[in-house]
Amino acid sequence: MANTRQAKKRARQNEARFQVNKARRSRIRTFMRRAEEAIASGDKDAATAAVRALQPELMRGVTKGVFHKNTAARKMSRLVARVKAIG
Repeated sequence: MANTRQAKKRARQNEARFQVNKARRSRIRTFMRRAEEAIASGDKDAATAAVRALQPELMRGVTKGVFHKNTAARKMSRLVARVKAIG
C-alpha cells in the first residue's frame, strides 16, 4: 500500500487513468464488434460504413495510448481486406 503522499496521489491518478482507458477501450471494442457483425452479414455497404466509423476511434485510441500504432494498423488492414473480399 502507498505510504507517502506522492505514492498515494500516484495511486489515485493510476485509478483515474485506468477508468478512462477502460471506457475508451470498451468504446473501440464496440465499434469493432459492429464492424465484425456487418462483415459477417455479407452487406458490403454496411461493412464499409462500419469500418469507416471504426478507423477514427481506433486511431484516437492510439494517440491516447490505449493501443499500439501497429496493433491498430494491423486490425484495420485485416478488416478492410475482409470487407474487400465480400464483393
